[in-house]
Amino acid sequence: MAKNEQQESFRASLEKQPHEVASMFDGVARRYDITNTVISGGQDIYWRKATRKALGLRPGERVLDLAAGTGVSTVEFGKSGAWVVAADFSKGMLAAGQWRQVPMVAGDAMALPFADESFDAVTINYGLRNVADPDLALREMLRVTKPGGRLVVAEFSTPTFGPFRTVYMEYLMKALPKVARAVSSNPDAYVYLAESIRAWPTQPQLALRIADAGWSSVKWRNLSGGAVALHRGYKLG
Repeated sequence: MAKNEQQESFRASLEKQPHEVASMFDGVARRYDITNTVISGGQDIYWRKATRKALGLRPGERVLDLAAGTGVSTVEFGKSGAWVVAADFSKGMLAAGQWRQVPMVAGDAMALPFADESFDAVTINYGLRNVADPDLALREMLRVTKPGGRLVVAEFSTPTFGPFRTVYMEYLMKALPKVARAVSSNPDAYVYLAESIRAWPTQPQLALRIADAGWSSVKWRNLSGGAVALHRGYKLG
């Protein structure tokens, strides 16, 4: 099997070895944004706008956009007038988004390459569940946030309405990989993504973990019936 064919069939396991996950995202980078729009039915655009509003950014603030991928979210957050840097551990994703001309840094969420208290706000979008140790990553985000700063975690979550939850979980495991096969450069990766969403904590469970990492006043807001949740917290100062 040729190298490109090996990459096409690769997906990470739920053990979330960092090199496996980074390699998987390298493999989907080329068509990642269009695939996300297709499989979400265009909801990804709405989710990014909602995340920007939840961050409450002001002109001149310094913001860290973690798991930024190709930087499409970084551009959205930058509409606020804040200075936003994209960080991701997949160099392939960052390379695919270089044309967006936003600041980009390759970095691991569990060992961020930034000084203490560097940012007014930190956000991680649909990436926390891909980190080997999410609790360590949450503590790292706290470390690089200024006192009084805030965190917004945008992540796939658990729909609150029972019948919709059943349909949603069936879609994740059955329909999503099929849709991805039609548009993605690495459709097998979306099997992992579906599995990782199903295995992720519920909204209250994640809120507790964020609070345990040191964030205060943690609350969440459901989007799209709970298919996505925005968790927000503050760093006391």
